[in-house]
Amino acid sequence: MKFCSYLLLSLLILSSCKESSQDHEIVSMTTDTEMPAASDAPQVDHIPLIDDQKNYTITPIVENLDIPWGMTWLPNGDLLYTEKEGRLYKFNGSKSLEIKGVPEVYLRGQGGLLDVTVHPQFEKNNFIYISYASKMGGGNGGNTTIARAVLKNNKLENLEVLYKAMPNSKKGQHFGSRFTWDDEGHLYFTIGDRGNRDVNPQDIYRDCGKIYRINDDGSIPDDNPFVETAGAKTAIYSYGNRNPQGMTTHPVTGKIIAHEHGPQGGDEINIIESGKNYGWPVISYGINYSGTTFTDITVKEGMEQPIYYWVPSIAPSGFAIINNPAYKEWNGNFLVGSLKFQYLEMLYMNGNRVTKREKVADKIGRLRNVKIGPDGLIYIAVEGKGIFKIEKN
Repeated sequence: MKFCSYLLLSLLILSSCKESSQDHEIVSMTTDTEMPAASDAPQVDHIPLIDDQKNYTITPIVENLDIPWGMTWLPNGDLLYTEKEGRLYKFNGSKSLEIKGVPEVYLRGQGGLLDVTVHPQFEKNNFIYISYASKMGGGNGGNTTIARAVLKNNKLENLEVLYKAMPNSKKGQHFGSRFTWDDEGHLYFTIGDRGNRDVNPQDIYRDCGKIYRINDDGSIPDDNPFVETAGAKTAIYSYGNRNPQGMTTHPVTGKIIAHEHGPQGGDEINIIESGKNYGWPVISYGINYSGTTFTDITVKEGMEQPIYYWVPSIAPSGFAIINNPAYKEWNGNFLVGSLKFQYLEMLYMNGNRVTKREKVADKIGRLRNVKIGPDGLIYIAVEGKGIFKIEKN
């Protein structure tokens, strides 16, 4: 009789624990019984990397910059750009004017004043958006913050924080942070895993290691993937991302495309779709910086494959897609800056498949950003040098 009572009590406790664990389920784990074929992985071997052909002209636009991080343009053609240490500037074609009213930034490691973008209807509302590391929210350290302000008389006014990732951390890596807009006026931004690889990216109840999507006022779109999931971070659009420092909207298809840093090897380009899991750190084509492995798998059911990955890593930063017939055979190609190898990498595309790679502006320096300007031309930001324009000869 005592044994039966003990057995019944044990079953009740086990059932209770199981139900409790489901209240905070991490929406990522899938069974290993449905492994996709290795052929689902992108084929990156034997894709040629062409040396710099030097069939273009590079023109300096803004010189003598330290770490130019973000850049965008106002409707009148003025260039807005950030310096990571916490300054925002407007270049009117002849000189740079500092924009006042920038909030205090948490300057640590890769954190500081990061990206900048302009509202699609700026001429009606004068809104600009900045991403930066801040100490807001209490605790030690800082985390990525998204804010909106009115640009008036070379000053930011009525600044309001739209999103603040938590918790704060004193780690200096993986803040993200890039912006892009979709055709419906939603703002996307990236936040890296903040060096907390095994906790943040696969947990939709936590910030970091994600790509987010909000309305222009910071509210959450009704069709975001986790709005009906109790306790989830409802601004999340995708998860399982390591540290995306390049993101853009395809000028033809309208798809959101991002690249992210891998560890040692495994930088990758992904087409970002609602609710999808991009695998970090469960699957990866990279290894630890020490040379040891942290995962044995590169393909897993329920986790997305990149359309391209780099081994060895190039340390990608900035992302653009050419949509200008003046660039001739370059038109439609992807552009990715390489911090590690100090060139602009151009990827020739056949649909979503990379067919060839080519170095541009080889050895110019640590290439932090690349954008297509309102004139349809390529602009690059280089650490320790400045911002340049590239035109095809």
